[in-house]
Amino acid sequence: MADELNEALATNIYFDRSFNAKAAKVLPGEYYVTSQDMMIVTVLGSCVAACIRDVGNGIGGMNHFMLPESAVEEQNPLSTSARYGTYAMEILINHISKLGARRAHLEAKVFGGGKVLPGLNSANVGRRNAEFVMQFLETERIRVVASDLLDTFPRKVHYFPMTGKAMVRKLQDVPTQKFIASEQDYGSRLRKVPVGGDIELFS
Repeated sequence: MADELNEALATNIYFDRSFNAKAAKVLPGEYYVTSQDMMIVTVLGSCVAACIRDVGNGIGGMNHFMLPESAVEEQNPLSTSARYGTYAMEILINHISKLGARRAHLEAKVFGGGKVLPGLNSANVGRRNAEFVMQFLETERIRVVASDLLDTFPRKVHYFPMTGKAMVRKLQDVPTQKFIASEQDYGSRLRKVPVGGDIELFS
């Protein structure tokens, strides 16, 4: 179970007729990396997604993760539970690097962290996720060129690693019960799984 939560390559690959592009849909707890000219899509509530690419060769990807809820640690975005986020970020960076991305040429765009799940609001999960991803990228010296974080709405993100283009739609009037249930289930599973060990970044 821990491996399923910590490293899950998105497998929903399809052709999006609206964008006339091959696409990968990233669900909570998943990531996707590519060297192809394609689109990566996700829908975010309290979770965050980091979209990272090599600006020179267009190799990049996206993750979708949440820090486990913890009332004790909610004031510290670099707490023990943040190791889940660290793992999600390192997995993404590692796989991008293995495809040929160069660490010095990476840029990031980050999204999500909305206050949309009533059951998780007491621990400020969305804000903790947003603070974590920004602090991680600053520590790793990866430049953040765009962000859309916090607020009270879910977001749908379309990301094109080859060009760096990101399109964000706030889902203010769209029924999101199924999506919210998926994120709540992901959050519940995180609370039941021990924190994984550290991994080394691929260089």
